[in-house]
Amino acid sequence: MKSADAIDVATLIRFKQEGYKPDRDIILALTADEEGGKSNGVDWLLRNHRDLIDAEFVLNADGGGVDTVKGKPLDVSVDAAEKLYGDYQLEVTNSGGHSSLPVPDNAIYRLADGLTRLQAYLFPFELNAVTHTYFQRMATVETGQTAADMRAIVKSPPEQVAIRRLSANPIYNATMRTTCVATRLDAGHANNALPQRATANVNCRILPGHSREEIRQTLVKILADPKITARYVSNDGTVLDKAPEQTSLPPVVLRPEVMKPLEEVAASMWPGLPVVPSMSTGASDGVYTNAAGMPTYGISGIAIDTNDVRAHGKDERLRVESFYQGLDFYYRYLKVLTSEP
Repeated sequence: MKSADAIDVATLIRFKQEGYKPDRDIILALTADEEGGKSNGVDWLLRNHRDLIDAEFVLNADGGGVDTVKGKPLDVSVDAAEKLYGDYQLEVTNSGGHSSLPVPDNAIYRLADGLTRLQAYLFPFELNAVTHTYFQRMATVETGQTAADMRAIVKSPPEQVAIRRLSANPIYNATMRTTCVATRLDAGHANNALPQRATANVNCRILPGHSREEIRQTLVKILADPKITARYVSNDGTVLDKAPEQTSLPPVVLRPEVMKPLEEVAASMWPGLPVVPSMSTGASDGVYTNAAGMPTYGISGIAIDTNDVRAHGKDERLRVESFYQGLDFYYRYLKVLTSEP
């Protein structure tokens, strides 16, 4: 069980033990497949058992949180938008041959050249309502040149030199633009043979308002080589010549009934920290609940260092103190959210 799920379960157990009766229904939905699942994910649950989880709004404890630097809290974020997830398979094939007779047209080299062009490419700068507010509020948290640059990029027109400086920070860079990065490579079949096939997986996180097919076509232009094919990889691993055309949904409206309790609890636990609307640079099950008409908010009290994000890594970790603080936060927040004023 993930830490966020454990916190949700523990909070409801604590409510039950106390005999607490909320003034609205609380529905806890736990699934086995995060961000997917053909038979037990949130998408499946909505299509087959919508009646069990139909809600006015959704709290996604796997988003938002307390941003820290070396353990020092900076802000409390609430995800009100998220990027669209997309995997693409890049492939080069040729006739191969014996390794003692190399030729210039090598599938590995050709693919590597294309990936180098992708590495050098920056998708266009773009802010939406949530990320515009994010940089405005973060400018009050940051200091010096970084704060000045944040104020400069929310101007009209934004200052290009400020965009370039902020782009050096992975989080700010991913907040300002779509990103695509190579995550896996596979090539050749023997040490003594020329490769007949070389493939790479490129993982993209796409800004709201843009489709996976639009990004696939952009990848074709960036690679600039007709011998490198770019195909879309669906959630179940099927490789398709064309990607879905639908775009990700726009940011959700920040409802007072969600935000006021958050601001109240944040002020009691982390006095002086701003509550900052943010866009998740990753992806979550919120893509399904938002599409189903249930506004979804990424809210958590778990603190993670912004320069030590290890999600999905083999060494993914969370400070013990952060877990228990997150547990305390959700108990307080959910109680304020579901209590009579």
